[in-house]
This record gives sequence, C-alpha cells and structure tokens, in this order.
Amino acid sequence: MTSLVVATQNPGKLKEFQHHLSGLSWSLQMMPSDLEVEETGQTFMENARLKASQVAKQLGQWAIADDSGLEVAALNGAPGVYSARYGRDDADRIARLLRELGDTLQRSAQFVCALALARPDGEIVGQVEGICPGEILYEMQGRGGFGYDPVFYVPSMGLTYAEMSKDQKRDISHRGRAIAALLPQLQKLSVIATAE
Repeated sequence: MTSLVVATQNPGKLKEFQHHLSGLSWSLQMMPSDLEVEETGQTFMENARLKASQVAKQLGQWAIADDSGLEVAALNGAPGVYSARYGRDDADRIARLLRELGDTLQRSAQFVCALALARPDGEIVGQVEGICPGEILYEMQGRGGFGYDPVFYVPSMGLTYAEMSKDQKRDISHRGRAIAALLPQLQKLSVIATAE
C-alpha cells in the first residue's frame, strides 16, 4: 500500500480524507508536526498547489493538499483564504463571523475546497475544486464536524454541516465534491504508485 501524505496537521481533516478514500489502496498519514508550509497564495488553489508540492518534495512521498474556506457574500467573500486565521479557535472564528454579519438578511455563503495532488518530486499531477452553497445561520445548530460547521446551513439538506451524518457530509460537502472529482485520478494513480 502506497503512502499518501495529507498536507495538514488537523486531525479532523485527516479523518475526513480517510473517510472519503477508505476504498482506495493509499495509506493516509498526516504531515509531520515540524513541517511548516507558509500559505502565501491569493487563492485556495494556489495554496493547495503550494502545500502539496512542498510537502511531497520535502518528504519524497505522494502528497495531497487542500485549501478550503468559507466565502460569505455580505462580507465580500471574507473570510476566504483567511478562514482558518479568522480567530484563535473555532468558537472565536464563529463568534467573529456572526458579529460581523450582525442582523443582515443577506446570509448566502459557500464553502470552497481546492485540492491538489503532487508526485514525490513535487510535480502537481491533479487539481480540482469543489463548492457547496449554503447560508450562515444566526446561531449554532448541531454538535458534529469542526470549524464553521455549526453555522453553515445547506438548504437542500435542511441541515447544518454539524447536523449531518458523516455519509451525508461526505456526499454534499465542498471537500466531498472535490475528492469525488479527483477520485478517478486517485484510483488510477494508486495502481501506478503501487507498481513503482
């Protein structure tokens, strides 16, 4: 089984990737805690490509990276690429988001996930983007997930990300959609990588 490094130090994100890719012959692992990649890109895709390439090169292993975040229409797309740095922790980030939105009725938002796959030499061999439209609630609902999940409501499901089962979230989420788009390539590459 070939090792695939997920360019994250977030255990919640690693679990999501493991859930999505459980049927493939990749052995997923988190990148080492002492490995730092500065996200200097202006877009989610630039950051995903940067992380995948640098982690793959530094470790000499296949690497997959995502950069994802929340874009809120009434905040001109904020927090965007700064979603993870919008506060000290999840509670702080949610509090800031709700404070900045206030009582505005325009609460449409979307979660975006850019995904990049790099060979051990750092060459990017796949990139996709997944989007899940929704809206921001006035208060939190649900106890699952992580990040902005308790305030991100998906009208087509009638649930927040935090209220969805793992399977529901896998099928509907921005990361789920991005991974589904990259899946055919990951399946082909797992065969090639195993043979190398």
